[in-house]
Amino acid sequence: MAGLGRSFGYLWGSTGLSNLADGFVKVGAPLLAVSLTRSPTLVSLVAAAGTLPWLALALHAGALADRADRRRVMVAANVARAGVLAVAALLAVSGLMNLWVLVAAVLLAGACEVFADLTAQSVLPMTVAATDLTRANSRVSAAQLIGNDFLGAPVTGLLVAILPAAVLGAPALLYGAAALLLLGMRGAYRPAAPADGRRPPRQEIAEALRYLWGHRVLRGLAITAGLLNLANAAYFAVFVLWAVGDGSRVGLTPGQYGLMMTAFAAGAVLGSLLSERAAALFGETRTLLGSWLTVSLLLLVPVAVPSPVALYPTAVLWGLLGAGANVLVISTRQRLIPAALLGRVNSAYRLLGMGGMPVGALLGGVVAEAAGIATVLVGATALCLAAIPVAWRALFDQISGRLTSEPAFSDISRTR
Repeated sequence: MAGLGRSFGYLWGSTGLSNLADGFVKVGAPLLAVSLTRSPTLVSLVAAAGTLPWLALALHAGALADRADRRRVMVAANVARAGVLAVAALLAVSGLMNLWVLVAAVLLAGACEVFADLTAQSVLPMTVAATDLTRANSRVSAAQLIGNDFLGAPVTGLLVAILPAAVLGAPALLYGAAALLLLGMRGAYRPAAPADGRRPPRQEIAEALRYLWGHRVLRGLAITAGLLNLANAAYFAVFVLWAVGDGSRVGLTPGQYGLMMTAFAAGAVLGSLLSERAAALFGETRTLLGSWLTVSLLLLVPVAVPSPVALYPTAVLWGLLGAGANVLVISTRQRLIPAALLGRVNSAYRLLGMGGMPVGALLGGVVAEAAGIATVLVGATALCLAAIPVAWRALFDQISGRLTSEPAFSDISRTR
Protein backbone atom coordinates (compact mmCIF):
# COMPACT_ATOMS: atom_id res chain seq x y z
CA MET A 1 0.00 0.00 0.00
CA ALA A 2 1.31 3.45 -0.95
CA GLY A 3 3.67 4.87 1.66
CA LEU A 4 3.59 1.82 3.93
CA GLY A 5 5.54 -0.70 1.87
CA ARG A 6 4.87 -3.79 -0.20
CA SER A 7 4.83 -6.21 2.73
CA PHE A 8 2.16 -4.12 4.42
CA GLY A 9 0.16 -4.34 1.20
CA TYR A 10 0.16 -8.15 1.38
CA LEU A 11 -0.71 -8.04 5.08
CA TRP A 12 -3.48 -5.54 4.41
CA GLY A 13 -4.91 -7.65 1.57
CA SER A 14 -4.81 -10.80 3.70
CA THR A 15 -6.54 -8.90 6.49
CA GLY A 16 -9.31 -7.85 4.13
CA LEU A 17 -9.93 -11.41 2.92
CA SER A 18 -9.78 -13.03 6.35
CA ASN A 19 -12.12 -10.43 7.80
CA LEU A 20 -14.56 -10.86 4.94
CA ALA A 21 -14.58 -14.51 6.01
CA ASP A 22 -15.04 -13.38 9.62
CA GLY A 23 -18.05 -11.37 8.47
CA PHE A 24 -19.71 -14.47 7.04
CA VAL A 25 -19.18 -16.35 10.30
CA LYS A 26 -20.00 -13.40 12.59
CA VAL A 27 -23.36 -12.65 10.97
CA GLY A 28 -24.15 -16.07 9.54
CA ALA A 29 -23.63 -18.20 12.64
CA PRO A 30 -26.26 -16.39 14.80
CA LEU A 31 -28.71 -16.34 11.89
CA LEU A 32 -28.19 -20.06 11.33
CA ALA A 33 -28.69 -20.57 15.07
CA VAL A 34 -31.98 -18.64 14.99
CA SER A 35 -33.14 -20.92 12.17
CA LEU A 36 -32.43 -23.92 14.41
CA THR A 37 -33.83 -22.63 17.75
CA ARG A 38 -35.55 -19.58 19.30
CA SER A 39 -34.11 -20.24 22.77
CA PRO A 40 -32.02 -17.24 23.94
CA THR A 41 -29.78 -19.54 25.97
CA LEU A 42 -29.03 -21.83 23.02
CA VAL A 43 -28.54 -18.94 20.58
CA SER A 44 -26.10 -17.33 23.05
CA LEU A 45 -24.02 -20.52 23.00
CA VAL A 46 -23.00 -19.73 19.43
CA ALA A 47 -21.75 -16.27 20.42
CA ALA A 48 -19.97 -17.72 23.44
CA ALA A 49 -18.29 -20.40 21.32
CA GLY A 50 -16.71 -17.74 19.10
CA THR A 51 -15.08 -15.91 22.01
CA LEU A 52 -14.41 -18.69 24.55
CA PRO A 53 -11.02 -19.54 22.96
CA TRP A 54 -9.75 -16.08 23.93
CA LEU A 55 -10.17 -17.04 27.56
CA ALA A 56 -8.40 -20.38 27.14
CA LEU A 57 -5.70 -19.66 24.56
CA ALA A 58 -4.80 -15.96 24.54
CA LEU A 59 -1.74 -16.18 26.81
CA HIS A 60 -0.32 -19.19 24.98
CA ALA A 61 -0.91 -17.54 21.60
CA GLY A 62 0.97 -14.46 22.80
CA ALA A 63 3.89 -16.54 24.02
CA LEU A 64 4.05 -18.25 20.64
CA ALA A 65 3.99 -14.87 18.86
CA ASP A 66 7.10 -13.83 20.81
CA ARG A 67 8.97 -17.02 19.89
CA ALA A 68 7.93 -18.18 16.42
CA ASP A 69 7.91 -16.62 12.96
CA ARG A 70 4.78 -14.49 13.19
CA ARG A 71 3.96 -14.70 9.51
CA ARG A 72 4.06 -18.50 9.59
CA VAL A 73 1.78 -18.60 12.63
CA MET A 74 -0.78 -16.50 10.75
CA VAL A 75 -0.55 -18.72 7.66
CA ALA A 76 -1.08 -21.87 9.75
CA ALA A 77 -4.04 -20.36 11.62
CA ASN A 78 -5.78 -19.34 8.39
CA VAL A 79 -5.24 -22.75 6.80
CA ALA A 80 -6.59 -24.48 9.92
CA ARG A 81 -9.80 -22.48 10.12
CA ALA A 82 -10.32 -22.91 6.37
CA GLY A 83 -10.27 -26.66 6.95
CA VAL A 84 -12.66 -26.53 9.91
CA LEU A 85 -15.29 -24.53 8.04
CA ALA A 86 -14.92 -26.61 4.87
CA VAL A 87 -15.80 -29.73 6.88
CA ALA A 88 -18.75 -27.92 8.50
CA ALA A 89 -20.02 -26.82 5.08
CA LEU A 90 -19.88 -30.40 3.83
CA LEU A 91 -21.88 -31.54 6.85
CA ALA A 92 -24.47 -28.83 6.12
CA VAL A 93 -24.75 -29.93 2.48
CA SER A 94 -25.20 -33.52 3.68
CA GLY A 95 -28.10 -32.50 5.92
CA LEU A 96 -26.15 -33.18 9.11
CA MET A 97 -26.11 -29.59 10.42
CA ASN A 98 -27.54 -29.01 13.89
CA LEU A 99 -26.91 -26.52 16.67
CA TRP A 100 -24.11 -28.57 18.23
CA VAL A 101 -22.25 -28.99 14.94
CA LEU A 102 -22.53 -25.22 14.46
CA VAL A 103 -21.23 -24.53 17.98
CA ALA A 104 -18.28 -26.89 17.44
CA ALA A 105 -17.37 -25.26 14.11
CA VAL A 106 -17.53 -21.76 15.57
CA LEU A 107 -15.49 -22.86 18.60
CA LEU A 108 -12.68 -24.39 16.52
CA ALA A 109 -12.61 -21.48 14.08
CA GLY A 110 -12.50 -19.12 17.06
CA ALA A 111 -9.47 -20.96 18.45
CA CYS A 112 -7.63 -20.38 15.18
CA GLU A 113 -8.71 -16.73 15.23
CA VAL A 114 -6.96 -16.17 18.58
CA PHE A 115 -3.59 -17.12 17.07
CA ALA A 116 -4.23 -15.24 13.82
CA ASP A 117 -5.43 -11.99 15.39
CA LEU A 118 -2.90 -11.76 18.21
CA THR A 119 -0.03 -12.48 15.86
CA ALA A 120 -1.34 -9.94 13.31
CA GLN A 121 -1.25 -7.15 15.89
CA SER A 122 2.28 -8.18 16.86
CA VAL A 123 3.57 -8.43 13.28
CA LEU A 124 2.34 -4.99 12.23
CA PRO A 125 5.05 -3.06 14.17
CA MET A 126 7.61 -5.28 12.36
CA THR A 127 6.11 -4.26 9.01
CA VAL A 128 5.84 -0.44 9.29
CA ALA A 129 7.73 2.29 11.11
CA ALA A 130 6.59 3.29 14.59
CA THR A 131 5.59 6.73 13.31
CA ASP A 132 3.22 5.08 10.82
CA LEU A 133 1.40 2.84 13.32
CA THR A 134 -1.75 4.92 13.70
CA ARG A 135 -2.07 5.32 9.93
CA ALA A 136 -1.40 1.61 9.33
CA ASN A 137 -3.84 0.59 12.07
CA SER A 138 -6.53 2.83 10.61
CA ARG A 139 -6.09 1.12 7.23
CA VAL A 140 -6.13 -2.33 8.82
CA SER A 141 -9.19 -1.44 10.88
CA ALA A 142 -10.99 -0.17 7.79
CA ALA A 143 -10.20 -3.41 5.94
CA GLN A 144 -11.45 -5.43 8.91
CA LEU A 145 -14.69 -3.52 9.07
CA ILE A 146 -15.33 -3.55 5.33
CA GLY A 147 -14.87 -7.31 5.34
CA ASN A 148 -16.63 -8.06 8.61
CA ASP A 149 -19.70 -5.93 8.10
CA PHE A 150 -19.85 -3.78 4.98
CA LEU A 151 -19.46 -6.66 2.52
CA GLY A 152 -19.93 -9.76 4.64
CA ALA A 153 -23.12 -8.81 6.44
CA PRO A 154 -25.55 -8.16 3.55
CA VAL A 155 -24.28 -11.11 1.52
CA THR A 156 -24.58 -13.40 4.52
CA GLY A 157 -28.15 -12.29 5.18
CA LEU A 158 -29.07 -13.36 1.66
CA LEU A 159 -27.11 -16.62 1.76
CA VAL A 160 -28.83 -17.76 4.96
CA ALA A 161 -32.13 -17.68 3.10
CA ILE A 162 -30.84 -19.09 -0.21
CA LEU A 163 -27.98 -21.51 0.55
CA PRO A 164 -27.10 -21.88 4.25
CA ALA A 165 -24.10 -24.16 3.60
CA ALA A 166 -22.38 -21.32 1.70
CA VAL A 167 -22.27 -19.30 4.94
CA LEU A 168 -19.61 -21.78 6.06
CA GLY A 169 -18.12 -22.77 2.69
CA ALA A 170 -17.40 -19.24 1.44
CA PRO A 171 -15.27 -18.23 4.45
CA ALA A 172 -13.30 -21.47 4.13
CA LEU A 173 -12.19 -20.38 0.65
CA LEU A 174 -11.45 -16.84 1.82
CA TYR A 175 -9.27 -17.98 4.73
CA GLY A 176 -7.29 -20.12 2.31
CA ALA A 177 -6.75 -17.15 -0.01
CA ALA A 178 -5.71 -14.98 2.96
CA ALA A 179 -3.03 -17.54 3.85
CA LEU A 180 -1.66 -17.46 0.30
CA LEU A 181 -1.37 -13.65 0.32
CA LEU A 182 0.72 -13.73 3.49
CA LEU A 183 3.34 -15.75 1.63
CA GLY A 184 4.09 -12.63 -0.43
CA MET A 185 5.44 -10.75 2.61
CA ARG A 186 9.21 -10.36 2.58
CA GLY A 187 11.48 -9.94 5.57
CA ALA A 188 12.16 -11.51 8.96
CA TYR A 189 9.17 -11.88 11.28
CA ARG A 190 10.65 -13.95 14.10
CA PRO A 191 11.28 -11.81 17.23
CA ALA A 192 14.88 -11.63 18.41
CA ALA A 193 15.67 -13.84 21.39
CA PRO A 194 16.32 -11.98 24.67
CA ALA A 195 19.99 -11.35 25.51
CA ASP A 196 19.70 -13.62 28.54
CA GLY A 197 18.16 -16.42 26.49
CA ARG A 198 14.70 -17.98 26.40
CA ARG A 199 13.00 -19.00 29.60
CA PRO A 200 10.18 -21.50 30.12
CA PRO A 201 6.90 -20.21 28.59
CA ARG A 202 5.26 -20.04 32.01
CA GLN A 203 7.89 -17.58 33.25
CA GLU A 204 7.64 -15.47 30.11
CA ILE A 205 3.84 -15.32 30.42
CA ALA A 206 4.16 -14.33 34.09
CA GLU A 207 6.55 -11.53 33.09
CA ALA A 208 3.97 -10.17 30.66
CA LEU A 209 1.19 -10.28 33.24
CA ARG A 210 3.35 -8.39 35.75
CA TYR A 211 4.19 -5.75 33.16
CA LEU A 212 0.55 -5.22 32.21
CA TRP A 213 -0.68 -5.04 35.78
CA GLY A 214 2.10 -2.67 36.79
CA HIS A 215 1.41 -0.21 33.97
CA ARG A 216 -1.34 2.16 35.09
CA VAL A 217 -2.60 3.14 31.63
CA LEU A 218 -2.53 -0.34 30.11
CA ARG A 219 -4.16 -1.83 33.20
CA GLY A 220 -6.94 0.76 33.24
CA LEU A 221 -7.64 0.36 29.54
CA ALA A 222 -7.62 -3.44 29.82
CA ILE A 223 -10.10 -3.49 32.71
CA THR A 224 -12.38 -1.02 30.94
CA ALA A 225 -12.20 -2.99 27.70
CA GLY A 226 -13.00 -6.19 29.58
CA LEU A 227 -16.12 -4.73 31.16
CA LEU A 228 -17.24 -3.10 27.91
CA ASN A 229 -16.76 -6.34 25.97
CA LEU A 230 -18.54 -8.42 28.61
CA ALA A 231 -21.51 -6.05 28.49
CA ASN A 232 -21.57 -5.87 24.70
CA ALA A 233 -21.29 -9.66 24.41
CA ALA A 234 -24.38 -10.03 26.60
CA TYR A 235 -26.17 -7.31 24.60
CA PHE A 236 -25.48 -8.64 21.12
CA ALA A 237 -25.82 -12.33 22.02
CA VAL A 238 -29.58 -11.76 22.33
CA PHE A 239 -29.95 -8.65 20.18
CA VAL A 240 -30.64 -10.79 17.11
CA LEU A 241 -33.76 -12.09 18.88
CA TRP A 242 -34.83 -8.51 19.68
CA ALA A 243 -34.29 -7.41 16.09
CA VAL A 244 -35.02 -10.35 13.75
CA GLY A 245 -38.14 -12.40 13.15
CA ASP A 246 -41.92 -12.10 13.33
CA GLY A 247 -41.96 -12.21 17.13
CA SER A 248 -39.18 -9.65 17.59
CA ARG A 249 -39.66 -6.06 18.74
CA VAL A 250 -37.96 -4.49 15.70
CA GLY A 251 -39.25 -6.98 13.12
CA LEU A 252 -36.30 -7.17 10.71
CA THR A 253 -35.87 -9.97 8.17
CA PRO A 254 -32.44 -11.70 7.99
CA GLY A 255 -31.65 -9.63 4.89
CA GLN A 256 -32.56 -6.40 6.67
CA TYR A 257 -30.42 -7.44 9.63
CA GLY A 258 -27.53 -7.82 7.21
CA LEU A 259 -28.19 -4.31 5.93
CA MET A 260 -28.16 -3.02 9.50
CA MET A 261 -24.70 -4.54 9.91
CA THR A 262 -23.72 -2.83 6.66
CA ALA A 263 -24.85 0.49 8.14
CA PHE A 264 -22.70 -0.31 11.18
CA ALA A 265 -19.75 -1.03 8.90
CA ALA A 266 -20.19 2.19 6.93
CA GLY A 267 -19.87 4.16 10.13
CA ALA A 268 -16.99 2.01 11.33
CA VAL A 269 -14.95 2.47 8.18
CA LEU A 270 -15.43 6.22 8.44
CA GLY A 271 -14.51 6.16 12.13
CA SER A 272 -11.33 4.18 11.44
CA LEU A 273 -10.18 6.59 8.74
CA LEU A 274 -11.03 9.71 10.77
CA SER A 275 -9.61 8.52 14.11
CA GLU A 276 -6.18 10.09 13.60
CA ARG A 277 -7.71 13.43 12.59
CA ALA A 278 -10.15 13.41 15.51
CA ALA A 279 -7.35 12.66 17.96
CA ALA A 280 -5.29 15.53 16.57
CA LEU A 281 -8.27 17.87 16.84
CA PHE A 282 -9.67 16.91 20.26
CA GLY A 283 -6.79 14.98 21.85
CA GLU A 284 -6.54 11.21 22.13
CA THR A 285 -7.93 11.05 25.66
CA ARG A 286 -11.04 13.14 24.96
CA THR A 287 -11.68 11.30 21.70
CA LEU A 288 -11.40 7.87 23.31
CA LEU A 289 -13.46 8.55 26.43
CA GLY A 290 -16.04 10.61 24.56
CA SER A 291 -16.49 7.84 21.99
CA TRP A 292 -16.92 5.16 24.65
CA LEU A 293 -19.44 7.25 26.58
CA THR A 294 -21.55 8.14 23.55
CA VAL A 295 -21.62 4.66 22.03
CA SER A 296 -22.68 3.24 25.41
CA LEU A 297 -25.60 5.63 25.67
CA LEU A 298 -26.66 4.76 22.13
CA LEU A 299 -27.22 1.14 23.20
CA LEU A 300 -30.49 2.35 24.73
CA VAL A 301 -31.92 3.49 21.39
CA PRO A 302 -33.22 0.07 20.18
CA VAL A 303 -34.93 -0.38 23.56
CA ALA A 304 -36.52 3.07 23.68
CA VAL A 305 -37.33 3.22 19.94
CA PRO A 306 -37.54 -0.36 18.54
CA SER A 307 -37.91 0.72 14.92
CA PRO A 308 -35.78 0.21 11.80
CA VAL A 309 -35.98 3.97 11.21
CA ALA A 310 -34.07 4.59 14.46
CA LEU A 311 -31.92 1.47 14.31
CA TYR A 312 -30.08 2.13 11.04
CA PRO A 313 -28.61 5.58 11.94
CA THR A 314 -27.83 4.27 15.42
CA ALA A 315 -25.87 1.40 13.88
CA VAL A 316 -23.86 3.93 11.85
CA LEU A 317 -22.93 5.79 15.04
CA TRP A 318 -22.12 2.55 16.87
CA GLY A 319 -19.65 1.73 14.14
CA LEU A 320 -18.14 5.20 13.78
CA LEU A 321 -17.45 5.75 17.48
CA GLY A 322 -16.48 2.19 18.35
CA ALA A 323 -14.01 1.81 15.49
CA GLY A 324 -12.39 5.17 16.11
CA ALA A 325 -11.80 4.29 19.76
CA ASN A 326 -10.45 0.88 18.78
CA VAL A 327 -7.79 2.33 16.49
CA LEU A 328 -6.55 4.63 19.26
CA VAL A 329 -6.37 1.83 21.82
CA ILE A 330 -4.50 -0.57 19.51
CA SER A 331 -1.96 2.07 18.46
CA THR A 332 -1.43 3.00 22.10
CA ARG A 333 -0.69 -0.57 23.09
CA GLN A 334 1.75 -1.03 20.25
CA ARG A 335 3.68 2.08 21.28
CA LEU A 336 3.72 1.50 25.02
CA ILE A 337 4.64 -2.21 25.05
CA PRO A 338 8.34 -3.06 24.50
CA ALA A 339 8.98 -4.98 21.27
CA ALA A 340 10.31 -8.06 23.09
CA LEU A 341 7.11 -8.28 25.15
CA LEU A 342 4.60 -7.23 22.50
CA GLY A 343 3.05 -10.62 21.76
CA ARG A 344 2.74 -11.66 25.40
CA VAL A 345 1.56 -8.34 26.87
CA ASN A 346 -0.85 -7.92 23.96
CA SER A 347 -2.25 -11.36 24.70
CA ALA A 348 -2.54 -10.60 28.42
CA TYR A 349 -4.34 -7.36 27.58
CA ARG A 350 -6.73 -9.13 25.24
CA LEU A 351 -7.32 -11.88 27.79
CA LEU A 352 -8.62 -9.21 30.16
CA GLY A 353 -10.28 -7.35 27.31
CA MET A 354 -11.99 -10.30 25.63
CA GLY A 355 -11.96 -13.06 28.25
CA GLY A 356 -15.28 -11.89 29.63
CA MET A 357 -17.05 -12.13 26.27
CA PRO A 358 -18.08 -15.80 26.50
CA VAL A 359 -19.24 -15.18 30.07
CA GLY A 360 -21.21 -12.15 28.92
CA ALA A 361 -22.77 -14.01 26.01
CA LEU A 362 -23.91 -16.91 28.19
CA LEU A 363 -25.08 -14.56 30.94
CA GLY A 364 -27.06 -12.56 28.40
CA GLY A 365 -28.87 -15.70 27.24
CA VAL A 366 -29.66 -16.92 30.76
CA VAL A 367 -30.91 -13.51 31.97
CA ALA A 368 -32.99 -13.03 28.81
CA GLU A 369 -34.59 -16.44 29.36
CA ALA A 370 -35.49 -15.53 32.94
CA ALA A 371 -36.18 -11.79 32.84
CA GLY A 372 -36.60 -10.84 29.20
CA ILE A 373 -34.37 -9.47 26.47
CA ALA A 374 -35.01 -5.83 27.41
CA THR A 375 -33.52 -6.47 30.86
CA VAL A 376 -30.29 -7.65 29.24
CA LEU A 377 -30.09 -4.67 26.90
CA VAL A 378 -30.62 -2.11 29.66
CA GLY A 379 -28.35 -3.90 32.13
CA ALA A 380 -25.55 -4.15 29.59
CA THR A 381 -25.80 -0.42 28.93
CA ALA A 382 -25.54 0.31 32.66
CA LEU A 383 -22.39 -1.83 32.93
CA CYS A 384 -20.79 0.01 30.00
CA LEU A 385 -21.42 3.36 31.67
CA ALA A 386 -20.00 2.07 34.95
CA ALA A 387 -16.81 0.84 33.23
CA ILE A 388 -15.72 4.10 31.61
CA PRO A 389 -14.59 5.85 34.84
CA VAL A 390 -11.92 3.14 35.29
CA ALA A 391 -10.14 4.26 32.12
CA TRP A 392 -10.84 7.91 32.88
CA ARG A 393 -9.05 7.63 36.25
CA ALA A 394 -5.99 5.91 34.75
CA LEU A 395 -5.70 8.47 31.96
CA PHE A 396 -6.36 11.38 34.32
CA ASP A 397 -3.53 10.25 36.60
CA GLN A 398 -1.24 9.93 33.60
CA ILE A 399 -2.00 13.35 32.17
CA SER A 400 -1.68 14.94 35.62
CA GLY A 401 1.91 13.76 35.75
CA ARG A 402 1.46 11.34 38.63
CA LEU A 403 3.19 8.60 36.62
CA THR A 404 6.33 10.29 35.41
CA SER A 405 7.88 7.07 34.13
CA GLU A 406 5.29 6.70 31.35
CA PRO A 407 4.49 9.08 28.45
CA ALA A 408 1.29 11.10 28.69
CA PHE A 409 -1.47 9.39 26.74
CA SER A 410 -2.37 12.53 24.86
CA ASP A 411 1.25 12.81 23.67
CA ILE A 412 1.72 9.20 22.59
CA SER A 413 1.60 10.08 18.90
CA ARG A 414 4.76 12.16 19.39
CA THR A 415 6.86 9.86 21.56
CA ARG A 416 8.63 8.10 18.68
